[in-house]
Amino acid sequence: MTRILYVDDEPDIREIAELSLSLDPHFEVRTAESGPQAIELANDWRPSLILLDVMMPGMDGPEVLDRLRSDPLTAAIPVVFVTARAQRSEIQNFRTLDAIGVIAKPFDPITLAAQVRAFL
Repeated sequence: MTRILYVDDEPDIREIAELSLSLDPHFEVRTAESGPQAIELANDWRPSLILLDVMMPGMDGPEVLDRLRSDPLTAAIPVVFVTARAQRSEIQNFRTLDAIGVIAKPFDPITLAAQVRAFL
């Protein structure tokens, strides 16, 4: 079973992502609504991949990624940013932050699981 953690401060988007990813029988999906909650879940649950919203209040996606990378328990977990800011220059910037990729918002719920599988 592949564990996917979806992190987003918007409840509707979290719910759509969770439903979409849960259609894949090989995915076990959990969600987090904030950076601190994501870090706690990553430590306790050890997801195979984290889908991380870039713009969140309090602790944004790049800061969450930095914290994950600084902890030996979570440093190797692959992270994909999910963002509405998906222009080429911004995508290049996100990749320099050690994310393995970027998924543009709004994402297509029908193809989200396939997009995630391509990153695994």
